[in-house]
Amino acid sequence: MVLLVNDELKMGKGKVAAQCAHAAVGMIDQLTQSNQQNLLRRWEAMGQPKICLRAQSSVHLAALSRNARSLGLPCFIVQDAGRTQVAAGSRTVMAIGPAPKSKIDIVTGGLKLL
Repeated sequence: MVLLVNDELKMGKGKVAAQCAHAAVGMIDQLTQSNQQNLLRRWEAMGQPKICLRAQSSVHLAALSRNARSLGLPCFIVQDAGRTQVAAGSRTVMAIGPAPKSKIDIVTGGLKLL
């Protein structure tokens, strides 16, 4: 699973950590509800790897989401409730995967680590 953090929001470290957790949990819930437990089991068997990368902006996240979905990759975008550092509805983090690294890299290969 790759977690793409919206860099334009300039969130603090704790906020980023919380939003990444929301993205991972949201993705797991989404996959569970869509009967993709086999995908989850394979990911869990591999140690539940997660990589955090930087996305430039909300517009960039949207473009990455379209690209990922066009490849059949599962995506989940966190929209913040607006109680702390960012405005309500801000897209903070997007999870892609779990999926094979080679497939995710098509979308995220050029992004920098967080």
